[in-house]
Amino acid sequence: MKKFEILNLDRLEFLKKIEKNKVQLIITSPPYNIGKDYEKKLPFKKYLEEQKKTLKECYRVLSNKGSLCWQVGSSFEDNVLIPLDIYIYNICKSLGFKLRNRIIWHFEHGLHSYKKFSGRYETILWFTKSDNYYFDFDEIRIPQKYPGKLGYKGKNKGKYTGHKMGKNPSDVWIFPNVKSNHKEKTIHPCQFPIELAERLILSMSKKNDLVIDPYAGVGTTLLAAVKNNRLSKGSDIMKKYTDIANKRFKLLIKGKLPYRDRNQAIQKVKGNSKLYFRDD
Repeated sequence: MKKFEILNLDRLEFLKKIEKNKVQLIITSPPYNIGKDYEKKLPFKKYLEEQKKTLKECYRVLSNKGSLCWQVGSSFEDNVLIPLDIYIYNICKSLGFKLRNRIIWHFEHGLHSYKKFSGRYETILWFTKSDNYYFDFDEIRIPQKYPGKLGYKGKNKGKYTGHKMGKNPSDVWIFPNVKSNHKEKTIHPCQFPIELAERLILSMSKKNDLVIDPYAGVGTTLLAAVKNNRLSKGSDIMKKYTDIANKRFKLLIKGKLPYRDRNQAIQKVKGNSKLYFRDD
């Protein structure tokens, strides 16, 4: 199997080409039914029916130890906000998926709202197909909030109290969104960062496992998978996006793909060589 493959196909055509129980990890962010150039806005009931078709195929191709990570934001109907994760949860539960985490991806920049609070987060619903799923957070530990902290009493007095490899991230993640001057920015209007996909890939799959994305866009999930020695397959209906994904893959192979490193320092404090990380 190719390490990287992105097809210019509808998501259902793509998924139906994959064998049952073949995939370890699905990471995707479907259209939100808000009229972007890669989607046709549908009546909300019809939109959910189409999402259920996709999720049903995802359940079929996912291995018993596999995971589904479904990233969504909000849609709107008659200018009223619709939190998509609520509806997607109910669909997934009816199909047999088991919810493990509702992860909040918080980003700190975006368009300002004037009649409500400005939206600064999206949701990643992490589902598994069974209770016997793969998960290992040693690869995704983040710097301790108080590195080098020692116990001050009892049997641990004077001993290091945190895990030397770092701590397990919480279910609130702070990553910059891919806008304006972000080094990963392409023409895609709703691109998510490579480091977000990497955290899911490293914790929910092993080397040489198959990772797929049926709404692949410009290939971020697939690139993050190959970057970390996984196999990747995906699809998108927009050829201009699959073309960009293939160009990004060639840059990755040459070691020239622009991306933001994992656990990159937010800032360096003047007068101190120590790097400080945001606690997410």
